[in-house]
Amino acid sequence: MKRFRRHGHESHRDKLKQELFQFNKTVEHGFPHQPSALSYSPSLELLAIGTRSGAIKLYGAPGVEFMGLHDENAAVTQVHFLPNQVELVTLLDDNSLHMWTLRAHQGLSELLEIGRFTLTGPPGAPPSVTRVTAVLAHSSGELLLLGTEGGHVFIVEVPGFRELEERNISLDQMASRNLEHVEALQENPVNPDQVVIGYGRGLVVIWDLVKQCALQHIPATQQLESVWWTEDGQHILSSHSDGSYCRWIVGEGDVNEDEKSDIPYGHFPCKAISKITCRLIICYTFIFEYTELNLTLCVHVGHPSALVVLVEEELVVIDLQTDGWPVIQTPYLVPLHSSAITCSHHVSAIPLKLWERVTAAGSLQKTHYSKKPWPITGGQNLAPDPPQRDLLLTGHEDGTVRFWDASGVCLNPMYKLSTAGVFHTDADPNDNMNSGSEGEWPPFRKVGCFDPYSDDPRLGIQKIHLCKYSGYLTVAGTAGQILVLELNDEAAEQTVEAKIVDLLQGQEGFRWKGHTRLDMREEPVLSPPGFQPFCLVQCQPPAVVTALTLHSEWKLVAFGTSHGFGLFDYQQKNTVFVKCTLNPSDQLAMEGPLSRVKSIKKSLRQSFRRIRRSRVSLRKHHINNAAKTTLFKSAELAEMELAPVQRKIEARSSDDSFTGLVRTLYFADTFLSDSAHNTPSLWAGTNGGCVFAYMLRLPNVEHRADEPVTAQQAKEIQLMHRAPVVGIVILDGHGVPLPEPLEVAHDLARSPDMHGLHHLLVISEEQFKVFTLPKVSAKMKLKLTALDGSRVRRAGVAWFGSNRSEDYCESGLVVLTNQGDLHVVSLPNVKMQVHYPCIRREDVSGIASCVFTKHGQGFYLISPSEFERFSLSTRHVVEPRSLVEVPLYSASSNQCSSQPDGVTRYPHSRRVMEHALLNDESEYLRDRCNKAIVSCTRPLFGSKKLLQLY
Repeated sequence: MKRFRRHGHESHRDKLKQELFQFNKTVEHGFPHQPSALSYSPSLELLAIGTRSGAIKLYGAPGVEFMGLHDENAAVTQVHFLPNQVELVTLLDDNSLHMWTLRAHQGLSELLEIGRFTLTGPPGAPPSVTRVTAVLAHSSGELLLLGTEGGHVFIVEVPGFRELEERNISLDQMASRNLEHVEALQENPVNPDQVVIGYGRGLVVIWDLVKQCALQHIPATQQLESVWWTEDGQHILSSHSDGSYCRWIVGEGDVNEDEKSDIPYGHFPCKAISKITCRLIICYTFIFEYTELNLTLCVHVGHPSALVVLVEEELVVIDLQTDGWPVIQTPYLVPLHSSAITCSHHVSAIPLKLWERVTAAGSLQKTHYSKKPWPITGGQNLAPDPPQRDLLLTGHEDGTVRFWDASGVCLNPMYKLSTAGVFHTDADPNDNMNSGSEGEWPPFRKVGCFDPYSDDPRLGIQKIHLCKYSGYLTVAGTAGQILVLELNDEAAEQTVEAKIVDLLQGQEGFRWKGHTRLDMREEPVLSPPGFQPFCLVQCQPPAVVTALTLHSEWKLVAFGTSHGFGLFDYQQKNTVFVKCTLNPSDQLAMEGPLSRVKSIKKSLRQSFRRIRRSRVSLRKHHINNAAKTTLFKSAELAEMELAPVQRKIEARSSDDSFTGLVRTLYFADTFLSDSAHNTPSLWAGTNGGCVFAYMLRLPNVEHRADEPVTAQQAKEIQLMHRAPVVGIVILDGHGVPLPEPLEVAHDLARSPDMHGLHHLLVISEEQFKVFTLPKVSAKMKLKLTALDGSRVRRAGVAWFGSNRSEDYCESGLVVLTNQGDLHVVSLPNVKMQVHYPCIRREDVSGIASCVFTKHGQGFYLISPSEFERFSLSTRHVVEPRSLVEVPLYSASSNQCSSQPDGVTRYPHSRRVMEHALLNDESEYLRDRCNKAIVSCTRPLFGSKKLLQLY
């Protein structure tokens, strides 16, 4: 009977786990790392971006996103949509072609790979014969023209990737054989039987696909970059490597010279015009800060209402219909890494009032953006409205904190806070890329927001804590600075009061060898509407702040470094107490993470300024690599201080380095002296496995501004194995974690049970241990570390709601290990619930960047510019849910074209209709498709039967 009951209990527990927990990687936020290809579908109104890692990403209206990943570890070099279809072709740098489709399944579209192909040449032929350099997706939707490095053009039938050898175009059929590679392929917009072939040497040939002969030769003298056939079919535009473009008349005979040649910037040195259209000439009239311009790719949308420019580190959309060509703010693909991300902080369920105030402050920072709506509108966003408002705050190396709307699929920028204005830095206020001399030519204008240049690496933000109820914010930096800010709807000028806190407390024999602290501005600081600093705490020595927490109800902020921790009263602007945790044998703690790279940083900044002042062409690639190397080196050194090297699973010596480094701080109202009287307290955990508890005495509310806050050390716990303490949680009499400050006062949480015994949960790198309070006697523990050498890297409390019952909810401890695994541990009995692999164990930066939400989701950096979002909850899942329909009728579908052979061709091929039949269950649409197929004449090169398509 006992066994039966136990089995029944386990079945119930397993069923409950299925209702509460489910791991999914849901969406990627940010800018794709190392983009390499761009394409736009006018009929679908979708944008496609390929990357060097083999990813393909599609974007439409905000919330419409798709992602695919090639099995091959190769870069995507080209992306091409098949006209008026939901299919696209990608070309990789291993010379393989891949066919993708957006297939409907249960009312939602999925991006699926449906075929792959590699050109094969005759036996013994060099690889250049079949190395693809240009791709043209024919308007029939059934052909791909593939230009190669050897100058040949191969014609392939899709989606089956069958080569039509009899229609291939070889160099033997051209007037000259020394033409180099095929640079460009374009179709005649009024006659799909004709295509233009552009060769690298400059020759342009108009070819008839039906007659299989050249109709016209256009001998350009400069190296060719791109070609464009005008909409009336009467002219061809060509752009060249010397910055010139030419207009050619399309006729029956060969052309001896161009009708019109022009160099937009006269005879001044100019880069090649890499893209040209009949309405727009794209050369480098814009300056993109610290970007490899050679990777610039352009498309235009809306005839042309906007210019979309993809550069190495950002996507810029320029409004071409408004004077001055302002930039349109992107609802997605925002470069999160405009300055390198150094930390992140997530706040769930933001109150509406705070949300509106932050939004209002952010809108004042966006007046330079265009008022036009986002021009890429393809697909339907079918995701439900977010159930709550969530904020993701990211700290950056330049001293900024950026607020992001993390409620839904799109990570939207809301507001940017800069802390640099509080300090004196070595930046030159007159050093600006836009400050060119009057009448300077060519007239360059800086656009985009990516700028990794940092005035001073000491400004870097390391810790953030926001109270969503009071509007108080505290941020801490690399040089031991802690700023306390409050939200103000009006601009204000005030002096920021500074307090120096000596964490060494006068101990002799220690000399700080790291960087100096930042110089505080003594004069009043003018702050725009938003979060405004009013108090500064400066730690001495100025080491990286490793722990930070804020209690806005008590008006207290606690902070910790590698030397100790302290408590500050920001209402009275007084230090309450300081505790030195430095081990006398720990000499490494006296060296700052920036001391070894400071000279490199200074030299790099000086080099940037010299380059800026001279208007010489920037060698972006080498500078960018040097900047990245320096940034990563700084991050590695900082991480060395924050996360010590892993050790074997054994008792640790007190002589280990960084044992005094403070890893976590926690405020709680609990029982410390006896079980009858609860009191405010502060808890601190160190790298050496030590936990300190301080009892706090707060004056009554009416005397809070006059009487001082006092503190007394009440407890000290030393873990047996001296494993670093990464988290502290106190559970009330019901085993529920204590609510956040002011949460109960706003009726958003139940009051904690103060009648039963409280429990202290200490989370170390190796185990979870529960102690009773106030006696601090061990009650239970769960050891995480086993033979695989797992270590806890991140831990946080989350609430998991059932997906079947709205009323049922459980609290749990979410844990990330150094193996990249996620665990959920039940509370208060600390039992392992579920375990999922999430991040590659080799991805140290991804593991270090992970942040959890209060409802079972999380974020981590998969690249310097992208967050991966995941969910452990069945109820709280944020993921794209999109539908892209087959474009049965486009803007030009009412215009039939009569071809020379007398056949009337319609803009949509038979296969478009067949695809719609296979992907839509609507009887109405099926009827429309059947009628369209019957009325449609046979396309140019024939259509395959329905069963042969898929």
